Amino acid sequence: MNRLGVLANSSRGDTPEPGSQQGHRNTFGTSHGRPVNVQLLDNDGDLTPELETCLAYIFSKYCSPAPTSTPLVWLRVSGPDRPRPPSLDWIPKNAFMSDKALDQWATDTNGSPMSNDMKEEIKDSIDTNDDGYLTFAGLLQIYQLQTSMDEEETWRDLASHGFDRNLELAPTRREDFDDNTKEDKDEKEQKPDPAA
Repeated sequence: MNRLGVLANSSRGDTPEPGSQQGHRNTFGTSHGRPVNVQLLDNDGDLTPELETCLAYIFSKYCSPAPTSTPLVWLRVSGPDRPRPPSLDWIPKNAFMSDKALDQWATDTNGSPMSNDMKEEIKDSIDTNDDGYLTFAGLLQIYQLQTSMDEEETWRDLASHGFDRNLELAPTRREDFDDNTKEDKDEKEQKPDPAA
């Protein structure tokens, strides 16, 4: 196991119950009064489209260049009528997280910036661009590894970004979208028309 795998699994104990498969334990209980049956990994051990969409949203908060759109409709919808996750083509192909953005993401996710050793490990073993910055594919690799080793750590990371056990954005986070959308609309309405 490489150092990234060791770091992903260190100090978290053995979270899976005997006989359970990582990424496939979220099949009981309730969230917001509804049964929980969301998986992070599919039957082949790959990230589910729902998890990839949540990770794309998280990546979009820190990446450069920033996406010109986000899947607000999918992120706002909750419950049994939620459509399938959108394609991920709204993430720019050349998007990356700079070292500063990576530190901000790590702080927002885990409470502290990444160590220089961890950044070097990412550059050595995870998908980065030519300048050594983390790409979206690299973030997916990190979460593929982490989720297969410690699903609960991934759930904690998602919760720190406002997602519940149904991979729905918390109502308070959805209100942020409503406020941003309203502000964007108000700005457009207040700008004078250059053609006038």
